[in-house]
Amino acid sequence: MKREPNSVRSCAPQLKRRGHLTDALTRRLQLARHARTKRNLDSNALFRRGFAAYNFTHQSGSDVTLESDETALFSDNSSCVLQPEVTQGPYYVDGELIRSDLTEDEDGVPLYLDIQLVDTATCEPVPAVFMDFWHCNATGVYSGVSASSNGNSNDTSNISATFLRGNQQTDINGVAQFETIFPGHYTGRAPHIHVLSHNTNSTIIRTNGTLLGSNSTTSASHVGQIFFDQDLISQVKATAPYNTNTQDLTTNADDSILSSEAANMDPFVEYVWLGDSPSDGIMAWISIGIDPTTDDEVTSAATIYADGEVANTDSSMNGGSGGDGGGPSANGTTSGSMPSGSPPS
Repeated sequence: MKREPNSVRSCAPQLKRRGHLTDALTRRLQLARHARTKRNLDSNALFRRGFAAYNFTHQSGSDVTLESDETALFSDNSSCVLQPEVTQGPYYVDGELIRSDLTEDEDGVPLYLDIQLVDTATCEPVPAVFMDFWHCNATGVYSGVSASSNGNSNDTSNISATFLRGNQQTDINGVAQFETIFPGHYTGRAPHIHVLSHNTNSTIIRTNGTLLGSNSTTSASHVGQIFFDQDLISQVKATAPYNTNTQDLTTNADDSILSSEAANMDPFVEYVWLGDSPSDGIMAWISIGIDPTTDDEVTSAATIYADGEVANTDSSMNGGSGGDGGGPSANGTTSGSMPSGSPPS
C-alpha cells in the first residue's frame, strides 16, 4: 500500500514521455545484434513469447523476422510490478567480481539477459544500483558452496570458484546486462536465477573491483528470482550437458516459490531465440519493480577475498522450502560451507 503505483505498466506513459521506452528498444536491439554476431548466426527468424499464465507456454507464434519493426519485439514490459520478497536463498556469496560475462568455462545454452530496475513509486528507472546475479550450472550445482544438498560436498577444489556469479551497477536507464548460460535444475526447484539489488546507502567498492560486505552480510533493497517458460526449459533440457542431469525436474506449476512470486506479478523473462533453436543462444529481458528505499540485511553463505573464499559457517541463508526440499546431487563440484543438509531454494 505504501508503494503506489505497484505496477510498472501504469508507469508506461511517464517512461515513454521521458524517453526510457525508446532507450529500451534501442538497447535491446543492440544486444540482440551483438549476441547474434558473437554466435555467428544468420537466421531469418526471431521467436517471441507472450504472457498467459505461469504454468502455460509463454512463446507466441507471431511471425517476427529480422526485418520486422523492432518495437513489435522489444516494447512490452508486462513483467514490471513490485516483485515480492519471497526468499533470500540459497548460496549468496558476497564480494563477487563486478563483471558482465559470468560464463567462465561452464557449458550450456548461451543466455544474454537485460534486466531493468524501476522504482514503482516514482515510475523512474533506478540507476547506480549494484545488482548481484547467481544461479546453478547445467547439472544443478552452484559454485562457491559446499553442502550435502549441493553437489559433491567432499570435493573442495571449487573453494574459490566464481562461475555463474557476479554483479554490475545499473546504468542511467536502471539497466544491467549479463552474459551467462541458461540455468539448470535441481530436485525441488524449477530452473531460476537469483537477483539481489544492493542498497545504495551501504554500497562500498573495494579497490580490487568488488563490493565490500560487513561480517558476511549485505544490505539489500531487493532479493528475488526470475523464471523461464516450461516449453523453453524442456527444449533446453534436451540438449547437452543439461540432458546429463539425473535429478528430478520440478515443473513451474509445482514450484512453490514461483507460485508465490507469480501471484501478483509476472516473474518470467521475455525472450527470443538468437537462431533457429534455443541451442543457438537466447536473448531475454525483464523489468523488475523495486522499492529502492528498502534496507534488508542478507546473510551470505561465504565471502570472496583476494586470497580466496571464506565460508560463513553461521549462515542461515537457506531460503524457503523448495518443492520436496531436496537439493543438487553430486553432479558437479562445489565449494565453501553451509550447514549440512540445508535445502537450497
